[in-house]
Amino acid sequence: MDMYGFYTGKIFDAYEYLGCHVTEKGSVFRVFAPAALKVSVIGDFNNWSEIEMGKIYDGNFWECEVSGAREGMRYKYRIYRQDGEFIDHCDPYGYGMELRPQNASVIRNLFTYQFHDDKWLNSRTDCKDKPLNIYELHIGSWKTNKEDKNGWYRYNMLADKLIPYVKEQGYNYIELMPVSEHPCDNSWGYQNTGFYSPTSRYGTMDELKEFVDKCHQNGIGVLLDFVPVHFAVDDYALANFDGTPLYEYPHTDVGNSEWGSKNFNHSRGEVQSFLQSNANYWIKEYHFDGLRIDAISNIIYWQGNPDRGENLNAIEFIRNMNKELKRRYPSAILAAEDSTSYPMVTGSVEKGGLGFDYKWDMGWMNDTLSFMKQSPANRTAEYHKLTFSMMYYYSEKFIMPLSHDEVVHGKATILQKMNGEYEEKFPQARTLYMYMYAHPGKKLNFMGNEFAQLREWDEKREQDWDILTYPIHDAFHRFMRELNQIYLKYPAFSKLDYDKDGFQWLDCHQEEKCIYAFMRTDGNQKIAAIFNFSDKEYKYKLMTEKICRLKLLLASDNEKYGGKVQYEGETIYTVKANTFLIPMGGYSAKFFLADK
Repeated sequence: MDMYGFYTGKIFDAYEYLGCHVTEKGSVFRVFAPAALKVSVIGDFNNWSEIEMGKIYDGNFWECEVSGAREGMRYKYRIYRQDGEFIDHCDPYGYGMELRPQNASVIRNLFTYQFHDDKWLNSRTDCKDKPLNIYELHIGSWKTNKEDKNGWYRYNMLADKLIPYVKEQGYNYIELMPVSEHPCDNSWGYQNTGFYSPTSRYGTMDELKEFVDKCHQNGIGVLLDFVPVHFAVDDYALANFDGTPLYEYPHTDVGNSEWGSKNFNHSRGEVQSFLQSNANYWIKEYHFDGLRIDAISNIIYWQGNPDRGENLNAIEFIRNMNKELKRRYPSAILAAEDSTSYPMVTGSVEKGGLGFDYKWDMGWMNDTLSFMKQSPANRTAEYHKLTFSMMYYYSEKFIMPLSHDEVVHGKATILQKMNGEYEEKFPQARTLYMYMYAHPGKKLNFMGNEFAQLREWDEKREQDWDILTYPIHDAFHRFMRELNQIYLKYPAFSKLDYDKDGFQWLDCHQEEKCIYAFMRTDGNQKIAAIFNFSDKEYKYKLMTEKICRLKLLLASDNEKYGGKVQYEGETIYTVKANTFLIPMGGYSAKFFLADK
């Protein structure tokens, strides 16, 4: 390991040196604990008695080799503070951990699994000019395993069930909520104790690799939710690791986060090396296709609060990490979960940006869901909440998210957010999703949204799959499947997502009727999208620049989706002039392929 690079926050391979590494005779253990008085390793291999570790390099690192320490055995570091007291810690760089509430590290061999996904990796892109349709899920609650006492599927078993579903439903990427080891189920993986350890809830390192490998062999990309902002306070993990705040800030006003966790001290080179090596670890060793990086606002600003000013060292850290990751993996995706108006989040580092490929459009999400909660009578006053996103859209490269955060903590599910009574919600949700998929930007949808789940997400329960026995939910599920497939099929929806030539308003001044119309194109193919967010029926007069015919691709009010209109065969509108009279039912949307 480049020691100078480690201290100055320049390296991306710290995990290859630190941690536990299997050898022919046993295992080598190395840990960074500069303030420790003494460090020992304890584990299954020595009946949990102490084997004292020796200081190496500059005295800040500790090392020992233990014969007979084999893969699958548990271990901890016993770290003595300067006052002589000790705490047993899991390995910050450990590749595996026990299932909670146990917390020992587990010896794993990083290099045993053989991938079979060269074809995928060699053809992978960052999807800037292609469709990117992400299915976000929490592994433990997508479906439950009746043969497991906790209800969990192992990573590789889940792949066999999830992949056919995702392909059938028209998603081309999966995004996993954090899989790093964490002690509390209801933290959903956002408060980690084992940053390099795939959570043992769902299996081992190799089983997670097999999950990713199987997805790639089936043409499905896999993104990972990555948490470089904060960590769990449990004293066996990173908190006060060597008796001092080694990974966190020493002062509680910036050291403690709003989530009751510890904030990483991004000013320290050793912390930077730890985190960026962790990001590299997931992409290189597990073949993840990129990272969704959590809580970027808390990296940009102290405690995520613009009034407290920019955290310049943390900003520099994220820039350097993104720049190097993109150099190593040009086709990997780096997406920022960021609700701020900080400029150039997706701008290049060379031009002063943060270097992300994409940013979640939280403004679009908030405005759209706020609009959908309004009664039809009130939507006229809120009309331009649905046009505002295009006023700032080209400032960044956006993903349009309806994520897990929108279906928890009393917020209600996406369907429940729609205005009105139960049956009125479905046509509104269909219209909402057609607006989302026609809008420029890549797409992300959380599990359960696709069949209009009524119950808020709960990590302890599987999704309400039995709701598909109700015809109205089954029809919505079919609608979402066909919408996804149309999105993937027609490049007009995605090729020019970030080019102003890819989008044109046809009508955005129907305030009283709550009707919107715009055109999407890839430079050749053109698709017209019309939306009626009122509860009234209209014969809408659509005007196009040139004479053409309109072939109906999708209608949200189709009877087969739970609507009230029967569409038989191809529906084509042809006129001599460039004006079309389109029947638009209440709460409905239509996509048309515009031909010459």
